[in-house]
Amino acid sequence: MKAYVAALILAFMIGLPQAVRAQVTHPPVPAAIEVPAGFKPYLIAHAVGTQGYMCVQVGSAFTWAQFGPQATLFNEDNEQILTHFLSPTPYSLLPAPTWQTSRDSSAVWGQPIASSSDPAFVTPGAIAWLLLEAAVVGSGPNGGERLVPTRYIQRVNTFEGAAPTTGCSAPEHVKSRALVYYEADYVFYKEKARNVTDEVK
Repeated sequence: MKAYVAALILAFMIGLPQAVRAQVTHPPVPAAIEVPAGFKPYLIAHAVGTQGYMCVQVGSAFTWAQFGPQATLFNEDNEQILTHFLSPTPYSLLPAPTWQTSRDSSAVWGQPIASSSDPAFVTPGAIAWLLLEAAVVGSGPNGGERLVPTRYIQRVNTFEGAAPTTGCSAPEHVKSRALVYYEADYVFYKEKARNVTDEVK
């Protein structure tokens, strides 16, 4: 009897639309990076990759300056769904963090607008949690629009990725590069549908 019930439940789950089976929930975050009202999460993915740093001289001081991420993002089934990197923003050509889908090549360029290193959320040695606003979104070459609805992105649950603490203290270190391993979750938000159901939530 138990096997029969389990089979029925499995058949029911398989028959559900993907959007129903994979509800994305709003993660707990510091107040500084809360997404404005009127938006809801629709996609979350786990990133594994590196944060890039370059040693630069500012006045008489030497410091590691960040020059961009390089990461692969996976869904809950450990399938690659996105890539994350730094690229020129369309129109302005200013470098910006970029996410591109592996399935339809749609992309979003983000502009960081808030960050938090609140120790209640961010572990020691981890890069800050971020809130980014979608500066530009673009369809894929064949009309793919998976990321086009994106309006905000959060970087949360970070692990490692902070700038090195050594190797950048003298003129001979300038322009040295370091790739630091990191992990994080990225949550993508779109505007809530303007209907009665969403207005009640």
